[in-house]
Amino acid sequence: MTDFSVLAERAFSLLEAHHQDRPIVLPTVWDAWSARAMVESGFEALSIGSHPLADSVGSADGEAMSLSQALAGIARACGSVDVPVTADLESGYDTSAPDLIAGLLEAGAVGLNIEDTVHSEGRLRSPEEHAEYIGDLRRAAEAQRVHVVINARTDVFKSPGDFADPTAEAVRRLNLCAEAGADSVYPVRLPDVATLKTLLSQVTLPLNVTAHPIKGAVPGELDLSQLQDLGVKRVTFGPLLQATMHDYFAEFTRNWH
Repeated sequence: MTDFSVLAERAFSLLEAHHQDRPIVLPTVWDAWSARAMVESGFEALSIGSHPLADSVGSADGEAMSLSQALAGIARACGSVDVPVTADLESGYDTSAPDLIAGLLEAGAVGLNIEDTVHSEGRLRSPEEHAEYIGDLRRAAEAQRVHVVINARTDVFKSPGDFADPTAEAVRRLNLCAEAGADSVYPVRLPDVATLKTLLSQVTLPLNVTAHPIKGAVPGELDLSQLQDLGVKRVTFGPLLQATMHDYFAEFTRNWH
């Protein structure tokens, strides 16, 4: 049986961590083993990524696995650790906000990442449509008395040619999500550090970046202290950790075949 008092405490802890001087770093895991490994490495909260989770069950990112598969994987990871966990549920799997929040909490997660790409239709939600869904998720979480930490993602920079001013479009979308009840925002595939600085200056909520090299930075990537100096509040890894393990496996077994 789900203990909602425990979930509420973990959600509060996760939310508080977004408002400290040091950015919260959420290693992106995909199963019970990786979740335990990251906690044992010293991390106090985790993210479950849709891409690595899909890879772990032989599927593909972009909602190719079913929602039930995703929630089962989230439950396995959450059940193996005693720390707050946030999960990537892509664009929501065409699922109503109350049902999505109920499934997330039943799986043991207290945060979720929601993007504006509707995979089943191959389109980007309008700014207002995405904000409306974020608002529905917030109200659904409040009904469960758990402040689920909502990370509102925009994919504008994945197709910048679709917009006259991609940065302005991203700012508009993220601020609408903030007004609707998001707790943090996530503009993926930032083109350069100048764009990151613009977003940080024009979006009020804690901003999530991916822990990989960003073009335009010196000496080629931004480390944690540099991100902190800029004002970034949250760092996740996407599929990076799993991909790095793949490369490590090849090196580790190189002399055995």
